[in-house]
Order: sequence, then C-alpha cells, then structure tokens
Amino acid sequence: MDTPILEPRFAGKVVMVSGAASGIGAAVVERLRTEGAQVVAVGLQWDLLTQVAHDWGATALSCDVTDDVQVKAVVAQVLSLYGRLDALVNAAGMVFNDDAASITDEAWIRTLDVNATGTMRLMRAVLPGMLARNSGSVVNVASVAAFNAGAGMASYAASKAAVVALTRSAATSCGPRGVRVNALCPGWVRTPMSERELQDMAQAWGVTEAQAEERTVARIALGRMARPTEMAAACAFLASEDASFVNGAVLVADGGARTPATARAN
Repeated sequence: MDTPILEPRFAGKVVMVSGAASGIGAAVVERLRTEGAQVVAVGLQWDLLTQVAHDWGATALSCDVTDDVQVKAVVAQVLSLYGRLDALVNAAGMVFNDDAASITDEAWIRTLDVNATGTMRLMRAVLPGMLARNSGSVVNVASVAAFNAGAGMASYAASKAAVVALTRSAATSCGPRGVRVNALCPGWVRTPMSERELQDMAQAWGVTEAQAEERTVARIALGRMARPTEMAAACAFLASEDASFVNGAVLVADGGARTPATARAN
C-alpha cells in the first residue's frame, strides 16, 4: 500500500522520539518524517535504530534512558544540532512477565527505571527549553495496563500507571507556560514486545502462540491487534497543533477491549 501524502503539520519542527528502533517508536519516526518534521531517533539497538533513521531521513542518536548523563548529553546534542526541540515522544519501554507474589527486585527496579524514570529523565531534560520558549509538546506512551492490569503485568502496569500520573502532573504545571503534556495508552499492538508477551502467555497457559493470540483478540471489539502505524497517528495528533487545546489527556487506543461486553469475553 502506498504511503499516504499527508499535510506537513510538523514542517520546521524538531521532534525527538525515544524507543525509536522498533515498534511504536519506529512508526512514530516514519509518521513524523512523512509530515515534515526533523526527527531525532533515540534508542539503544543501534543497528535497528540506524536503519530506521536511514529509511526515513532521521537523525539517529544512541541513548540509554536509564543513564541521566546520556539523557542530558543527547538533549544537549539535539539543541546543538538544531537549536530547538519542539516536541518529545517518549516511546521507550520494556516488559517483564511477573506477579506481585513472586516479582523480583531486579525486574521491578529495571522496569520502573526504563518505563517510568526513563520517561521522567527525558522530560526533565527537554522541558526547561520548551518552557523558556513558552512552546512545546510532550507525548508519553503509557499503556491500558495502567488501568486494567492483568496477571503477569505487575511491574509493567505499575510503571505505566506512574507514566500516566507524571503526565497529568506535568500538564498542570507546564500548561500555563504554553507546553502541553499528554499520554497515549495503547492496548495490544503488533510489535516485537507484544510478540514476546504472547510467547510468555502461551507458555503460562499451556497453549500455542496462535491460541494465545486468539484468546487475546477475542477481547478486542475491533477483532484484531493494532498496527504500530495506528499508534503513531495518535502520537502525531497529540504532538501537533491539531491538539492545541488538549493537555493532560490520556488517550486510550485499545480497539474497544475495555468496553463492558468485550471485558466479559472468554
């Protein structure tokens, strides 16, 4: 299918995308470049990251969001290269399969460090510049697990709930100074991370991966998982001036998986 020709909503804008090597982050890079943004793709999987950047004409920069020195350095590098940063999309994330009764300190600390604290570190690094210009937008990719956490998602759900709370707090404090902060909460999206989750679920349930996916999709009103490009479209909306009066919002994009009827599905 041909890539649609989109209006250049981000012409002249500089946007940083974390977790840009694959999944939703990579799709956001594609979407924003298609809409005219100068995109800085940030991540750790260097081979994948540079391929994404090459494919879409973005700038690739390595950064571990759990290392504050690296976070500060990458933001400084972006400002040195482009002189400004108009938007940030925080898409870096990870997941462990764990439950409250058996969770390890290692899994808990690592998950919170990447998903919640990593999001905070990037926000903390970019917000002062945005606030100084009274302009900017931050989109944090959280998850519906922040509200409806199933078994095996203890540390992940907690980390994404923290992202939602951080988003709302920042929106309240930054909004009066012209900076919007919003969150996207995807449901099931066909990404490398979701494929690993399905593998874990299949093993836990004693079924095949195909059967695990069938059970999962049965709970989604639209009858399928989302495509990363669909989440990228939502991120682009929240980051753009089309959402100029959207601040502190938590956009759930789960295909109707949390409606009463689908919630009762087997």
